[in-house]
Amino acid sequence: MKDILKTTFRDFHSRLPIPSITPRDLGIPLQSDQIITIAGTRRCGKTFFFYSMINELISTGTDSSQILYFNFEDERFRFQSGDLQIMLDAYFELYPGNIDKKLYFFFDEIQEVQDWEKFIRRIKDTLNPYIFLTGSSSKMLSTEIASALRGRSITFNLYPFSFAEYCRHNDISTSDLESTRTRTYLAAFFQEYLIQGGFPETINQPESIRLKILQSYFDVMIFRDIIERYQVSNHVALKMFIRQLTSTVSSEFSINKIYNDLKSNMIKVSKNQLYNFLSYTQDCFLFFVHQQFEYSPRKSLQNSKKIYFIDNGLLANISFSLNDNQGKLLENLIFMELIRREKEIYFAKNGMECDFLIMGKNGIAQLIQVSYDLSNEQTLQREIKPLLRLSEKNPAAELMLISNYTEKTIEQNGKQIKVIPAWKWCLSK
Repeated sequence: MKDILKTTFRDFHSRLPIPSITPRDLGIPLQSDQIITIAGTRRCGKTFFFYSMINELISTGTDSSQILYFNFEDERFRFQSGDLQIMLDAYFELYPGNIDKKLYFFFDEIQEVQDWEKFIRRIKDTLNPYIFLTGSSSKMLSTEIASALRGRSITFNLYPFSFAEYCRHNDISTSDLESTRTRTYLAAFFQEYLIQGGFPETINQPESIRLKILQSYFDVMIFRDIIERYQVSNHVALKMFIRQLTSTVSSEFSINKIYNDLKSNMIKVSKNQLYNFLSYTQDCFLFFVHQQFEYSPRKSLQNSKKIYFIDNGLLANISFSLNDNQGKLLENLIFMELIRREKEIYFAKNGMECDFLIMGKNGIAQLIQVSYDLSNEQTLQREIKPLLRLSEKNPAAELMLISNYTEKTIEQNGKQIKVIPAWKWCLSK
């Protein structure tokens, strides 16, 4: 095994720096006393993010031999817990002079090896390298990482491409957002992103291939990340539950209603099972639950909830009813962008329907409505009304209306409402 490992390390170092890596907007320190872990859904670009970090180290003068990268899904190896030390021995036999140097260890999918956390803790204590880990969300949730590494890690979440990253991947300049030509081009490009989503491997693929790739992602998430991980035996109920959730994306949902729907279709399942299914889909980054805002945290947990989905391309591929519902797709896209920006977000209802309430240090900082088409004056006024009503209780909050094309500023009732195209908002800081 050692000889193959040495060859693997040499081959990787000979390839550095790795070309054509799209930079991501995830700021991770290259030098940290904490173990850095990157969690996220399958195929969202975690491995290539590692490559970009390694490229940055090379560009700033780090010798390639000081970097140990290994992917534990390499089919040539079937590691047991004791084999991890063999990997380390092979590295130091190859580079004996590095024993006293500062090292960078990048381990992809290390959770495939039993007792990996003991190995990581030991080398951190003895060698004190900079350690970076990725794990598929099916086996390595952020809570599990924190527990396994005894609070010595920081977890960052990576998602499919944002619109800014999508543009970067396609070499689309976003430096000048005010010229007519650029605005027209970006608006058209955004429409493509709205439907096709941001999974890196699917970009610029023929339509038939793109759809097959997305379907394969979904199948693996269901079978490996949920059924195998949680030993779900009621496959029919799980699949019907997920189908029901996808049909209500960007809308309120009820476990009780889904339970009754399944029961009426003669599908045997308990409510507790459905709550478990919901938790499983959140664990693998498939669905996200959006809470209704209440000043009382207890009431917030008890109130209505909305459901959102990891990626529009994957969503449109598995829920054909949403293919043409660009209003729902736009709202889902804005929600995911807010998640990328790590915002604390809620929604409001009961006469003051508002899609997103963004919390700041001193309360609600922003009130955001999302509406695909504002060409109708009645639609515009319907969207503005709850913003104005909510602003009476939150006078310091910024009021914003995100649409597909419209851009202007509205002065009404002494308040200023910024109307901004979604493509421009997505590219804003």
